[in-house]
Amino acid sequence: MTRTMDQSANLYQEACQLFPGGVNSPVRAFKSVGGQPVFVKRAEGAYFWDEDDHRYIDYIGSWGPAIVGHTHPDVIAALKSALDQGLSFGAPCRLESQLAKLIRELMPNLEMMRFVSSGTEACMSALRTARGFTGRDKIIKFNGCYHGHADMLLVQAGSGVATLGIPGSPGVPKGATEDTLVAEFNDLSGVKSLMQSHGREVAAIIVEPIAGNANFIRPVPGFLEGLRALCDEFGALLIFDEVMTGFRVGLSGVQGLYQVKPDLTTLGKVIGGGMPIGAYGGRRDVMEQVAPAGPVYQAGTLSGNPIAVTCGLTTLDLLKNKYNFTDLADRTNRLAFGLKERAADSGIKLSVDAEGGMFGFSFTDTRISNFSEAKAADISAFNRFFHSMLHQGIYLAPSAFEAGFVSMQHSDADIDATLAAAETAFQELAK
Repeated sequence: MTRTMDQSANLYQEACQLFPGGVNSPVRAFKSVGGQPVFVKRAEGAYFWDEDDHRYIDYIGSWGPAIVGHTHPDVIAALKSALDQGLSFGAPCRLESQLAKLIRELMPNLEMMRFVSSGTEACMSALRTARGFTGRDKIIKFNGCYHGHADMLLVQAGSGVATLGIPGSPGVPKGATEDTLVAEFNDLSGVKSLMQSHGREVAAIIVEPIAGNANFIRPVPGFLEGLRALCDEFGALLIFDEVMTGFRVGLSGVQGLYQVKPDLTTLGKVIGGGMPIGAYGGRRDVMEQVAPAGPVYQAGTLSGNPIAVTCGLTTLDLLKNKYNFTDLADRTNRLAFGLKERAADSGIKLSVDAEGGMFGFSFTDTRISNFSEAKAADISAFNRFFHSMLHQGIYLAPSAFEAGFVSMQHSDADIDATLAAAETAFQELAK
Protein backbone atom coordinates (compact mmCIF):
# COMPACT_ATOMS: atom_id res chain seq x y z
CA MET A 1 0.00 0.00 0.00
CA THR A 2 1.51 3.31 -1.07
CA ARG A 3 0.47 6.93 -1.31
CA THR A 4 1.80 9.16 -4.04
CA MET A 5 3.37 12.25 -2.50
CA ASP A 6 4.33 14.22 -5.58
CA GLN A 7 3.75 17.64 -4.07
CA SER A 8 5.71 16.79 -0.92
CA ALA A 9 8.55 15.47 -3.08
CA ASN A 10 8.67 18.63 -5.16
CA LEU A 11 8.51 20.89 -2.13
CA TYR A 12 11.24 18.91 -0.41
CA GLN A 13 13.57 19.29 -3.36
CA GLU A 14 12.95 23.03 -3.29
CA ALA A 15 13.41 23.20 0.49
CA CYS A 16 16.76 21.42 0.25
CA GLN A 17 18.06 24.41 -1.70
CA LEU A 18 16.84 26.81 0.98
CA PHE A 19 17.28 25.07 4.35
CA PRO A 20 19.94 22.68 5.72
CA GLY A 21 18.58 19.20 5.07
CA GLY A 22 15.42 20.77 3.69
CA VAL A 23 13.96 21.41 7.15
CA ASN A 24 13.99 24.04 9.88
CA SER A 25 14.39 21.54 12.71
CA PRO A 26 16.16 18.16 12.52
CA VAL A 27 13.23 16.32 14.13
CA ARG A 28 11.13 17.04 11.03
CA ALA A 29 13.53 15.22 8.75
CA PHE A 30 13.16 11.56 7.83
CA LYS A 31 16.88 10.91 8.02
CA SER A 32 16.65 8.05 10.52
CA VAL A 33 13.60 6.34 9.01
CA GLY A 34 14.52 6.97 5.38
CA GLY A 35 12.55 8.71 2.69
CA GLN A 36 11.49 12.33 2.67
CA PRO A 37 9.25 14.37 4.95
CA VAL A 38 5.55 14.95 4.44
CA PHE A 39 4.68 18.60 3.77
CA VAL A 40 1.56 19.60 5.68
CA LYS A 41 -1.06 21.86 4.12
CA ARG A 42 -3.56 22.18 6.96
CA ALA A 43 -4.64 20.59 10.24
CA GLU A 44 -7.89 20.21 12.16
CA GLY A 45 -8.78 18.23 15.26
CA ALA A 46 -6.79 15.01 15.33
CA TYR A 47 -5.80 15.18 11.67
CA PHE A 48 -3.66 16.94 9.14
CA TRP A 49 -3.60 16.87 5.36
CA ASP A 50 -0.50 16.87 3.19
CA GLU A 51 0.03 18.86 0.01
CA ASP A 52 -1.36 15.92 -2.00
CA ASP A 53 -4.53 16.10 0.14
CA HIS A 54 -3.95 12.81 1.94
CA ARG A 55 -5.36 12.80 5.46
CA TYR A 56 -3.36 11.50 8.43
CA ILE A 57 -4.30 10.72 12.02
CA ASP A 58 -1.68 12.82 13.78
CA TYR A 59 0.18 11.47 16.79
CA ILE A 60 2.81 14.19 17.13
CA GLY A 61 0.44 17.14 17.67
CA SER A 62 3.12 19.70 16.79
CA TRP A 63 5.35 17.75 19.23
CA GLY A 64 2.89 18.04 22.08
CA PRO A 65 1.10 21.38 22.25
CA ALA A 66 -1.95 20.50 20.13
CA ILE A 67 -3.52 18.69 23.08
CA VAL A 68 -6.99 20.19 22.51
CA GLY A 69 -6.65 19.40 18.82
CA HIS A 70 -5.51 21.44 15.86
CA THR A 71 -7.35 24.71 15.16
CA HIS A 72 -9.74 24.32 18.06
CA PRO A 73 -12.60 26.78 17.41
CA ASP A 74 -12.31 28.42 20.85
CA VAL A 75 -8.57 28.94 20.37
CA ILE A 76 -9.02 30.34 16.87
CA ALA A 77 -11.75 32.73 18.06
CA ALA A 78 -9.56 33.99 20.88
CA LEU A 79 -6.64 34.47 18.50
CA LYS A 80 -8.73 36.44 16.02
CA SER A 81 -9.85 38.75 18.79
CA ALA A 82 -6.28 39.18 20.06
CA LEU A 83 -4.98 39.96 16.57
CA ASP A 84 -7.19 43.04 16.46
CA GLN A 85 -5.33 44.38 19.52
CA GLY A 86 -1.83 44.05 18.07
CA LEU A 87 0.89 41.47 17.49
CA SER A 88 3.63 42.49 19.92
CA PHE A 89 4.05 45.41 22.27
CA GLY A 90 7.51 45.12 23.81
CA ALA A 91 5.77 46.23 27.00
CA PRO A 92 3.78 44.45 29.75
CA CYS A 93 0.18 43.42 29.12
CA ARG A 94 -2.61 42.02 31.27
CA LEU A 95 -2.69 38.68 29.46
CA GLU A 96 0.78 37.73 30.71
CA SER A 97 -0.38 37.82 34.33
CA GLN A 98 -3.57 35.95 33.51
CA LEU A 99 -1.64 33.08 31.95
CA ALA A 100 0.92 33.07 34.79
CA LYS A 101 -1.82 32.87 37.42
CA LEU A 102 -3.47 29.95 35.61
CA ILE A 103 -0.14 28.10 35.32
CA ARG A 104 0.55 28.68 39.02
CA GLU A 105 -2.94 27.45 39.91
CA LEU A 106 -2.31 24.20 38.02
CA MET A 107 1.36 23.90 39.06
CA PRO A 108 1.66 25.54 42.49
CA ASN A 109 5.40 24.89 42.63
CA LEU A 110 5.88 27.75 40.15
CA GLU A 111 5.58 30.49 42.77
CA MET A 112 7.15 32.98 40.35
CA MET A 113 7.98 32.58 36.66
CA ARG A 114 9.44 34.25 33.59
CA PHE A 115 8.06 33.80 30.08
CA VAL A 116 10.46 33.18 27.21
CA SER A 117 9.94 32.15 23.59
CA SER A 118 11.05 28.51 23.54
CA GLY A 119 11.84 25.47 25.66
CA THR A 120 15.51 25.87 24.83
CA GLU A 121 15.47 29.39 26.27
CA ALA A 122 13.62 28.15 29.34
CA CYS A 123 16.16 25.43 30.15
CA MET A 124 19.17 27.63 29.39
CA SER A 125 17.79 30.40 31.59
CA ALA A 126 16.79 28.07 34.44
CA LEU A 127 20.32 26.69 34.59
CA ARG A 128 21.84 30.17 34.53
CA THR A 129 19.52 31.11 37.39
CA ALA A 130 20.52 28.01 39.34
CA ARG A 131 24.19 28.82 38.87
CA GLY A 132 23.64 32.42 39.91
CA PHE A 133 21.64 31.43 42.98
CA THR A 134 24.06 28.77 44.21
CA GLY A 135 27.33 30.36 43.07
CA ARG A 136 28.32 27.02 41.56
CA ASP A 137 29.20 26.01 37.98
CA LYS A 138 28.60 22.29 37.49
CA ILE A 139 25.31 20.74 36.38
CA ILE A 140 24.12 17.16 36.05
CA LYS A 141 21.97 15.99 33.15
CA PHE A 142 20.98 12.51 31.97
CA ASN A 143 21.98 10.46 28.97
CA GLY A 144 19.21 10.75 26.37
CA CYS A 145 17.42 13.68 28.00
CA TYR A 146 17.19 16.70 25.71
CA HIS A 147 16.86 20.19 27.13
CA GLY A 148 17.33 22.30 24.02
CA HIS A 149 20.35 23.12 21.93
CA ALA A 150 22.27 25.41 24.27
CA ASP A 151 25.99 24.56 24.11
CA MET A 152 26.28 23.28 27.67
CA LEU A 153 23.43 20.81 27.12
CA LEU A 154 24.51 19.15 23.89
CA VAL A 155 26.16 16.29 25.71
CA GLN A 156 24.64 12.84 25.20
CA ALA A 157 21.30 14.42 24.33
CA GLY A 158 18.47 12.29 23.01
CA SER A 159 15.87 12.87 20.36
CA GLY A 160 17.12 14.69 17.27
CA VAL A 161 20.80 14.43 18.21
CA ALA A 162 20.51 10.67 18.68
CA THR A 163 18.37 10.26 15.58
CA LEU A 164 21.02 11.95 13.47
CA GLY A 165 23.86 9.99 15.05
CA ILE A 166 25.67 13.10 16.27
CA PRO A 167 27.65 12.42 19.47
CA GLY A 168 27.36 16.04 20.56
CA SER A 169 27.75 18.80 18.03
CA PRO A 170 30.60 20.43 16.17
CA GLY A 171 30.75 24.11 17.00
CA VAL A 172 30.41 23.55 20.73
CA PRO A 173 33.65 24.55 22.50
CA LYS A 174 35.06 22.06 24.97
CA GLY A 175 34.90 24.72 27.64
CA ALA A 176 31.13 25.01 27.21
CA THR A 177 30.56 21.44 28.41
CA GLU A 178 33.40 20.92 30.88
CA ASP A 179 31.05 21.62 33.78
CA THR A 180 28.28 19.33 32.47
CA LEU A 181 28.22 15.93 34.16
CA VAL A 182 26.16 13.10 32.66
CA ALA A 183 24.39 10.28 34.50
CA GLU A 184 22.19 7.40 33.32
CA PHE A 185 18.45 7.98 33.70
CA ASN A 186 16.96 5.82 36.48
CA ASP A 187 20.41 5.05 37.92
CA LEU A 188 20.25 6.77 41.30
CA SER A 189 23.49 5.16 42.50
CA GLY A 190 25.31 6.75 39.59
CA VAL A 191 23.97 10.17 40.54
CA LYS A 192 24.99 9.56 44.14
CA SER A 193 28.54 8.84 42.98
CA LEU A 194 28.66 12.06 40.99
CA MET A 195 27.32 14.04 43.92
CA GLN A 196 29.76 12.45 46.35
CA SER A 197 32.61 13.52 44.06
CA HIS A 198 31.32 16.91 42.91
CA GLY A 199 28.23 17.68 45.00
CA ARG A 200 29.50 20.94 46.53
CA GLU A 201 30.25 22.21 43.01
CA VAL A 202 26.90 21.19 41.48
CA ALA A 203 24.41 24.00 40.94
CA ALA A 204 21.57 21.85 39.65
CA ILE A 205 20.35 18.50 38.46
CA ILE A 206 18.13 18.90 35.38
CA VAL A 207 15.94 16.00 34.30
CA GLU A 208 12.95 15.16 32.14
CA PRO A 209 10.92 13.55 34.94
CA ILE A 210 9.40 11.28 32.29
CA ALA A 211 11.90 11.15 29.45
CA GLY A 212 10.13 11.97 26.19
CA ASN A 213 13.17 12.58 24.02
CA ALA A 214 14.41 9.01 24.33
CA ASN A 215 11.03 7.47 23.45
CA PHE A 216 8.93 7.31 26.66
CA ILE A 217 10.81 6.35 29.79
CA ARG A 218 9.12 6.40 33.17
CA PRO A 219 11.11 7.00 36.36
CA VAL A 220 11.52 3.88 38.46
CA PRO A 221 10.07 4.06 41.99
CA GLY A 222 12.23 6.25 44.19
CA PHE A 223 14.30 7.81 41.40
CA LEU A 224 12.77 11.29 41.43
CA GLU A 225 12.48 11.22 45.20
CA GLY A 226 16.15 10.25 45.37
CA LEU A 227 17.16 13.18 43.17
CA ARG A 228 15.21 15.49 45.47
CA ALA A 229 16.98 14.10 48.52
CA LEU A 230 20.43 14.41 46.92
CA CYS A 231 19.81 18.02 45.97
CA ASP A 232 18.70 18.77 49.50
CA GLU A 233 21.76 17.04 50.95
CA PHE A 234 24.29 18.88 48.78
CA GLY A 235 22.53 22.24 48.42
CA ALA A 236 21.86 21.91 44.67
CA LEU A 237 18.65 22.81 42.87
CA LEU A 238 16.39 20.23 41.22
CA ILE A 239 15.03 21.28 37.82
CA PHE A 240 12.18 19.40 36.15
CA ASP A 241 12.11 19.91 32.41
CA GLU A 242 8.38 19.53 31.74
CA VAL A 243 8.48 21.05 28.27
CA MET A 244 7.05 17.80 26.92
CA THR A 245 5.22 16.44 29.96
CA GLY A 246 3.70 19.64 31.33
CA PHE A 247 -0.10 19.54 30.95
CA ARG A 248 0.33 16.41 28.79
CA VAL A 249 0.55 13.65 31.40
CA GLY A 250 -1.87 15.46 33.71
CA LEU A 251 -2.98 18.95 34.63
CA SER A 252 -0.18 19.30 37.19
CA GLY A 253 2.53 17.59 35.17
CA VAL A 254 4.82 14.84 36.42
CA GLN A 255 5.51 16.77 39.61
CA GLY A 256 1.82 16.52 40.45
CA LEU A 257 1.56 12.84 39.56
CA TYR A 258 4.60 11.83 41.62
CA GLN A 259 4.29 14.52 44.29
CA VAL A 260 7.95 15.48 44.01
CA LYS A 261 8.64 19.20 44.30
CA PRO A 262 11.35 20.63 42.03
CA ASP A 263 13.01 23.94 42.80
CA LEU A 264 12.59 25.08 39.20
CA THR A 265 10.42 23.91 36.31
CA THR A 266 10.75 24.58 32.60
CA LEU A 267 7.71 24.65 30.33
CA GLY A 268 7.08 25.20 26.64
CA LYS A 269 4.97 24.07 23.73
CA VAL A 270 1.60 23.46 25.36
CA ILE A 271 1.47 26.71 27.38
CA GLY A 272 1.29 28.44 24.00
CA GLY A 273 -1.16 25.96 22.50
CA GLY A 274 1.10 25.73 19.46
CA MET A 275 2.46 29.27 19.36
CA PRO A 276 6.14 29.84 20.26
CA ILE A 277 6.46 30.30 24.02
CA GLY A 278 8.20 28.86 27.04
CA ALA A 279 8.57 29.57 30.73
CA TYR A 280 10.78 28.79 33.68
CA GLY A 281 9.82 29.25 37.28
CA GLY A 282 9.72 27.88 40.77
CA ARG A 283 10.77 28.97 44.23
CA ARG A 284 10.27 32.67 44.80
CA ASP A 285 13.65 33.16 46.46
CA VAL A 286 15.38 31.61 43.45
CA MET A 287 13.38 33.49 40.81
CA GLU A 288 13.95 36.80 42.59
CA GLN A 289 17.57 36.47 41.49
CA VAL A 290 16.45 37.10 37.88
CA ALA A 291 16.86 40.61 36.45
CA PRO A 292 15.57 43.19 37.05
CA ALA A 293 14.77 41.92 40.57
CA GLY A 294 18.22 40.37 40.89
CA PRO A 295 21.60 40.06 39.18
CA VAL A 296 21.00 37.05 36.88
CA TYR A 297 20.38 38.52 33.46
CA GLN A 298 17.83 37.19 30.99
CA ALA A 299 15.74 39.07 28.45
CA GLY A 300 13.63 38.59 25.32
CA THR A 301 11.79 41.10 23.18
CA LEU A 302 8.98 38.66 22.34
CA SER A 303 8.72 37.07 25.79
CA GLY A 304 5.08 37.05 26.87
CA ASN A 305 3.97 37.79 23.32
CA PRO A 306 0.22 38.57 23.52
CA ILE A 307 -0.71 36.26 20.61
CA ALA A 308 1.15 33.28 22.05
CA VAL A 309 -0.16 34.04 25.54
CA THR A 310 -3.74 34.20 24.24
CA CYS A 311 -3.38 30.85 22.53
CA GLY A 312 -1.92 29.27 25.67
CA LEU A 313 -4.43 30.84 28.02
CA THR A 314 -7.35 29.51 25.98
CA THR A 315 -5.77 26.06 25.65
CA LEU A 316 -5.10 25.67 29.38
CA ASP A 317 -8.56 26.98 30.21
CA LEU A 318 -10.06 24.29 27.98
CA LEU A 319 -7.93 21.63 29.67
CA LYS A 320 -9.00 22.81 33.09
CA ASN A 321 -12.70 23.38 32.50
CA LYS A 322 -13.86 21.38 29.49
CA TYR A 323 -11.83 18.24 28.97
CA ASN A 324 -11.21 15.17 31.08
CA PHE A 325 -7.73 13.76 31.51
CA THR A 326 -9.14 10.40 32.62
CA ASP A 327 -10.83 9.95 29.25
CA LEU A 328 -7.64 11.03 27.49
CA ALA A 329 -5.57 8.54 29.48
CA ASP A 330 -8.06 5.76 28.73
CA ARG A 331 -7.76 6.36 24.98
CA THR A 332 -3.98 6.64 25.15
CA ASN A 333 -3.69 3.40 27.10
CA ARG A 334 -6.05 1.64 24.69
CA LEU A 335 -3.81 2.74 21.84
CA ALA A 336 -0.49 1.85 23.51
CA PHE A 337 -1.48 -1.52 24.92
CA GLY A 338 -3.53 -2.29 21.81
CA LEU A 339 -0.29 -1.94 19.84
CA LYS A 340 1.37 -4.40 22.19
CA GLU A 341 -1.45 -6.95 21.80
CA ARG A 342 -1.41 -6.76 18.00
CA ALA A 343 2.36 -7.02 17.92
CA ALA A 344 2.18 -10.15 20.08
CA ASP A 345 -0.45 -11.65 17.75
CA SER A 346 2.13 -11.37 14.95
CA GLY A 347 4.94 -12.77 17.10
CA ILE A 348 6.65 -9.38 17.46
CA LYS A 349 8.10 -8.17 20.75
CA LEU A 350 7.00 -4.68 21.73
CA SER A 351 7.51 -2.69 24.93
CA VAL A 352 4.94 0.05 25.56
CA ASP A 353 4.09 2.62 28.20
CA ALA A 354 1.78 5.61 28.50
CA GLU A 355 0.69 8.36 30.87
CA GLY A 356 -2.05 10.90 30.26
CA GLY A 357 -1.78 11.86 26.59
CA MET A 358 1.81 10.62 26.07
CA PHE A 359 2.86 7.18 24.94
CA GLY A 360 5.86 5.32 23.60
CA PHE A 361 6.80 1.94 22.20
CA SER A 362 10.02 0.13 21.37
CA PHE A 363 10.68 -3.07 19.48
CA THR A 364 12.08 -5.03 22.40
CA ASP A 365 10.74 -7.52 24.94
CA THR A 366 11.78 -5.56 28.05
CA ARG A 367 10.49 -2.27 29.38
CA ILE A 368 12.87 0.56 28.56
CA SER A 369 14.38 2.21 31.62
CA ASN A 370 17.16 4.32 30.08
CA PHE A 371 18.47 5.63 26.79
CA SER A 372 21.06 2.88 26.37
CA GLU A 373 18.25 0.33 26.41
CA ALA A 374 16.22 2.44 23.96
CA LYS A 375 19.15 2.43 21.52
CA ALA A 376 19.44 -1.36 21.86
CA ALA A 377 15.88 -1.91 20.59
CA ASP A 378 15.25 -2.96 16.96
CA ILE A 379 15.40 0.44 15.22
CA SER A 380 15.14 -1.17 11.79
CA ALA A 381 11.80 -2.71 12.75
CA PHE A 382 10.56 0.67 13.92
CA ASN A 383 11.57 2.29 10.62
CA ARG A 384 9.65 -0.29 8.57
CA PHE A 385 6.67 -0.02 10.90
CA PHE A 386 6.74 3.78 10.61
CA HIS A 387 6.54 3.70 6.81
CA SER A 388 3.78 1.10 6.76
CA MET A 389 1.72 3.24 9.15
CA LEU A 390 2.49 6.41 7.19
CA HIS A 391 1.22 4.87 3.95
CA GLN A 392 -1.95 3.86 5.79
CA GLY A 393 -2.56 7.43 6.94
CA ILE A 394 -1.11 7.24 10.46
CA TYR A 395 1.52 9.87 11.28
CA LEU A 396 3.96 8.90 14.02
CA ALA A 397 7.15 10.72 14.95
CA PRO A 398 9.81 9.90 12.34
CA SER A 399 12.20 8.66 15.00
CA ALA A 400 12.37 5.68 17.33
CA PHE A 401 13.48 8.07 20.08
CA GLU A 402 10.39 10.27 20.32
CA ALA A 403 7.24 9.96 22.42
CA GLY A 404 3.83 10.12 20.78
CA PHE A 405 0.85 12.27 21.71
CA VAL A 406 -2.88 11.72 21.76
CA SER A 407 -5.13 14.79 21.80
CA MET A 408 -8.53 15.43 23.29
CA GLN A 409 -9.90 15.24 19.74
CA HIS A 410 -8.74 11.70 18.97
CA SER A 411 -11.88 9.59 18.92
CA ASP A 412 -12.41 5.92 19.65
CA ALA A 413 -12.80 5.47 15.90
CA ASP A 414 -9.36 7.04 15.38
CA ILE A 415 -7.83 4.62 17.87
CA ASP A 416 -9.59 1.69 16.17
CA ALA A 417 -8.33 2.80 12.76
CA THR A 418 -4.80 3.15 14.11
CA LEU A 419 -4.84 -0.30 15.66
CA ALA A 420 -6.19 -1.80 12.45
CA ALA A 421 -3.36 -0.18 10.51
CA ALA A 422 -0.87 -1.43 13.10
CA GLU A 423 -2.16 -4.99 12.71
CA THR A 424 -1.38 -4.79 9.00
CA ALA A 425 2.03 -3.25 9.68
CA PHE A 426 2.96 -5.93 12.21
CA GLN A 427 1.88 -8.67 9.82
CA GLU A 428 4.14 -7.17 7.15
CA LEU A 429 7.02 -7.09 9.62
CA ALA A 430 6.48 -10.73 10.54
CA LYS A 431 6.83 -11.96 6.96
